[in-house]
Parts: sequence; C-alpha cells; structure tokens
Amino acid sequence: MPRPVILVTEIDHPLVEHHLCTVRDQATPASEFRAAIARLSVLVGVHATEDLPLSTITVQTPICQTAGQRLAVRVDLVPILRAGLGMVEPLQGLLPESAVWHLGMYRNEETAEPVGYYDNLPASGAPDIAMVLDPMLATGGSVEMVIRRLIEWGVPEIRVLSIIASKAGIQRVTRDFPNVKIFVAKIDPDLNDQSFIVPGLGDAGDRIFDTPQQG
Repeated sequence: MPRPVILVTEIDHPLVEHHLCTVRDQATPASEFRAAIARLSVLVGVHATEDLPLSTITVQTPICQTAGQRLAVRVDLVPILRAGLGMVEPLQGLLPESAVWHLGMYRNEETAEPVGYYDNLPASGAPDIAMVLDPMLATGGSVEMVIRRLIEWGVPEIRVLSIIASKAGIQRVTRDFPNVKIFVAKIDPDLNDQSFIVPGLGDAGDRIFDTPQQG
C-alpha cells in the first residue's frame, strides 16, 4: 500500500530543540543566530527531500562499474526576501544544482499583510518542485502570495520550508492549498496583536542581518 501523504511535518529531533533555544534567545548575537538558522535549515531540508524521486544510472568507481541513483526531478529554491536568504546557502549545500529564484515581500505594519516588491521569475522554465524558504510562517500571507505566484508560473509541486510556524499560518496555507507540503522545525501556538509568532524568535530578517529596528 502507498504511504499516506503527510501535508505538515514538524521535525522531532533533539538537535532541532537544541538549536531552537539558540534562535529564540534574544541575547544570541547575529553571527550565532545565522549559524543556528543554517543548522535548522539543514535539518528541515533533509526531511523535505526524503521522498524525492530517483533514477538509476551507472557510474564508474576506481574499482568497477556500479549502479547509482540521482534525483529524477529539478528542484529549485524560492527564498522570500529578505529573511529567506538565511536558508539559501544550507539548502544549496543539499541541492547544489538548484536554481534560486527571489520573491520580495515586505510587511505592511498597519494591516500585517504582505506587499510584493520584487519578482525575478522568468516567463517559462518552471521546475518540477519549488521549495519556498521563509524562516517564519506567521499569518501565512506572504507564503500564500508566493504559492499563488508559483502556481501561475506553472510549478506542479510546491513545498514550504520554515523554522517556526504559527498554528494559524499552518491552517491558512493547508486550507487554501491542500496539495502543498509544509516542513517546519517547530509549530508555535499563537500570534500576538502585531501578528508576530508567540513565543517565536522576533523578526528573523532583522536578526539574520543584524539590523534592529529603532523605536
């Protein structure tokens, strides 16, 4: 029997818990925060790629020929600017042949809804699988906007990779896109009045790039 499709995967691993403590701690300096985000991205990425299809090839080792397997699909990365950039390098370490396409969003502080400002997707040439990278899935608005754009581009399969997500954001994405898989290190219970994840880790972009907002 085929395995049931799991739409939301929350990674259960001791190293996830260990590195989450680092990114949640407000005293963590930017350099250590970036390193912990990278490690968590790898842990999430390994789970997000464990069912990718393979094709069999023949390779020549220094000793003899043997059968091997390579990915049978093209997988590209789509970081949501700017926080998603913190997940690109570790994911490219796992998928070095992946192209990186950028979609820029900023948050309207009055409505907490995303506003698009950058899109470098070409008119054609969509990959078989697009992996959307965003450390924080809060309201789900930015991810929803990106998913719609990727569907418009012609991507047949979309996966979302996050470090921390809110229950509300998860529910919004799975409700509107029942075929999109989500992989996340931790699902937090709440959003506050400013639509930040609670307990969360604050503003991932500001902490990755060490640009604290004043006021």
